[in-house]
Amino acid sequence: MNPYQQKWIEVLTNARVPNWKIEVQGDDIYIEMPHVTDLKLIHDNLPETLGLMSLDIHEPKKRLKFILHNGYENFDYTLNPNEKDLDGE
Repeated sequence: MNPYQQKWIEVLTNARVPNWKIEVQGDDIYIEMPHVTDLKLIHDNLPETLGLMSLDIHEPKKRLKFILHNGYENFDYTLNPNEKDLDGE
């Protein structure tokens, strides 16, 4: 786990969002949320929320994918995408 990913794990864990299971999945961060979580609401607000949370992170930025799942649906969001991400590979 790289320092940037580790810091994000710390920040997300310290947010103490009830019933969110946050874990490392390779180079990504996997977040399992309760089944009743509205993923559209999370999806729509995630960029702004992560932007505000990132103010406490001073490690060099690296590519990091957040995988969010509520038991029924999932989506991912990539911070600092690389060329493969941008090319859609």
